[in-house]
Amino acid sequence: MALRKRWKQLTRETVASAPDAYALIEFGDDDGTLVRTTAGLLPDELREALAYGDAAQVRWERAQSAEHAERLLDER
Repeated sequence: MALRKRWKQLTRETVASAPDAYALIEFGDDDGTLVRTTAGLLPDELREALAYGDAAQVRWERAQSAEHAERLLDER
């Protein structure tokens, strides 16, 4: 089940404004189609996706810890 959050453009500004927290993260293409889901430290995951250019949009749900983020991913 996809997150019920609005997509944000994956830009340097989005990466810079992302909280330093663990999260369940969804990446989408230009049309808003989900291309992949991951869990991890939000700024690191966003920087990596921006560097590789494999997504145009992003949305996330914050988690309390790395383990919590992984549980959220497993529950999908």
